[in-house]
Amino acid sequence: MGRRGGYGGGFGGGMPGNMTNMLKQAQRMQRQMEEAQKTIENKEFTATSGGGAVEATVTGKKVLTKLVIDKDAVDPDDVEMLQDMVMAAVNEALSQAETANDELMRGISSGLDLSGLPI
Repeated sequence: MGRRGGYGGGFGGGMPGNMTNMLKQAQRMQRQMEEAQKTIENKEFTATSGGGAVEATVTGKKVLTKLVIDKDAVDPDDVEMLQDMVMAAVNEALSQAETANDELMRGISSGLDLSGLPI
């Protein structure tokens, strides 16, 4: 008497075509993600604070590459305000880089068809 149920009897039956297609799709997605990551890493993101008194630029690798501080923003009696403006500009530029990366990865993964998985 034949056995029924399960996943179709292992490698010899059931889903080998689906698994092959899913593996190819996963490999294609991995290549796309690697290319997208390189693109993001080479991109720059710039943000300002204090009405443009401080400008920070970061790469997609989240490395600060440029910091411009207007001389009028430097007040020896209020160093804390300058520190706050620098942190705000850097954090906003980092947030932009993170958002761009998330959107790119979400776009790539949205094309992944998981309908063949036995969930």
